[in-house]
Amino acid sequence: MNYWKQEWKSFLTIAVVFLVCYYLPVGTPRFDNAVLEAFHLVKWYAQEHVLLCLIPAFFIAGAIGVFVSQASVMKYLGAKANKVLAYGVAAVSGTILAVCSCTILPLFAGIYRMGAGLGPACAFLYSGPAINVLAIVLTARILGPELGMARAVGAISMSILIGLVMHLLFRKEEEAKAAAQMLMPEPDVKRSLWQDSLYFASMVFILVFANWGKPQTDTGLWANIYEQKWVLTSISGFALGVMLVGWFGLKAWKAAFTGVAVAVAAYMVPETPLVAFTVGTLGLTIFTSTDEGELGEWFSSSYEFAKQILPLLLFGVLIAGVLLGRVGYEGLIPSEWISAAVGGNSLLANFLASFIGAFMYFATLTEVPILQGLIGSGMGKGPALALLLAGPALSLPNMLVIRSVLGTVKTVAFVSLVILFSTISGIIFGTFFG
Repeated sequence: MNYWKQEWKSFLTIAVVFLVCYYLPVGTPRFDNAVLEAFHLVKWYAQEHVLLCLIPAFFIAGAIGVFVSQASVMKYLGAKANKVLAYGVAAVSGTILAVCSCTILPLFAGIYRMGAGLGPACAFLYSGPAINVLAIVLTARILGPELGMARAVGAISMSILIGLVMHLLFRKEEEAKAAAQMLMPEPDVKRSLWQDSLYFASMVFILVFANWGKPQTDTGLWANIYEQKWVLTSISGFALGVMLVGWFGLKAWKAAFTGVAVAVAAYMVPETPLVAFTVGTLGLTIFTSTDEGELGEWFSSSYEFAKQILPLLLFGVLIAGVLLGRVGYEGLIPSEWISAAVGGNSLLANFLASFIGAFMYFATLTEVPILQGLIGSGMGKGPALALLLAGPALSLPNMLVIRSVLGTVKTVAFVSLVILFSTISGIIFGTFFG
């Protein structure tokens, strides 16, 4: 009897796995298509997001861990920081970072581990993908000015509210964290604030410009930036190289060698700028990973983030593909179920829109055409806003990584708050504009 008390979990696991394998619906069209869609989605994610989005984000997160002092993070975002300043900085960050729910994760993990308070860190985590100026402008232009304005106001308000509630829910842990931080010694400062600011700005510009999405029109500021995105990315990369040589001790010949290799790649394959971008990334990786000083620490810190986050993201994208498929394609869950569930402005419709949006994966700006199709299929305006507020900020891959940083309880609380506030926002908007 004692034997079964110890082994019942293992036996139950084996039995469940066996039954799943035995009744696996291989050969049915929907299941086979869902599996195929999963691999299509993970291939698309690897091609479109890993090189351009995640790798720059890993390097930025690694730099936060090595070159930003804990005292600086705690001054502006720590548990004892001025609340107006901390939440203001966190909430406005999304206007600078036009990133998706996965790209924000290394940056969030970096500032949280360096001493940022839970509230400001969660506000940053939500605001990064949610408060995207280009996405809000695109929403207003395609889906209407009311929805665009509601998205902007709702996202900024929600980022602050979610951060404050998370702080209140776990305030005892935050107070203990703040007390421990006060005992930390002041670190040595090797570079001035303006030098570190320019260094981080160059990497942020690389991330933003390399991922600048094509707008709906061919005229205007956003279109002009899109036309010159790779020129702007190259200028940012050149500036980063100069700073690494001048302030961080990178050998000039290494920076020059990488620059020449990038220029040759751009000349040889001008129609595929990703090749030149990859060459530059490889050069930076090789020369930082072989450095025995600060640059080597930078690479090691960046690589630690990559090891923790990338496998979880790819696994999460695979599962999301099985369940929901790609945009315009079917997964295990039929799209007509989703369309039928989010009509009108009922509590259930808004909740389902928030819940479904939270688990779906949206690349930056793709939520707008998706919403356009759903509204055309009968989706209410309230649920549309609810999905806009929950969808870009969360996804199943995103949740898996958040759990590895915050733990299960805090992750459940954060996800629940996003769904709750998105639902409430949808009901209010649908009541007045539905």
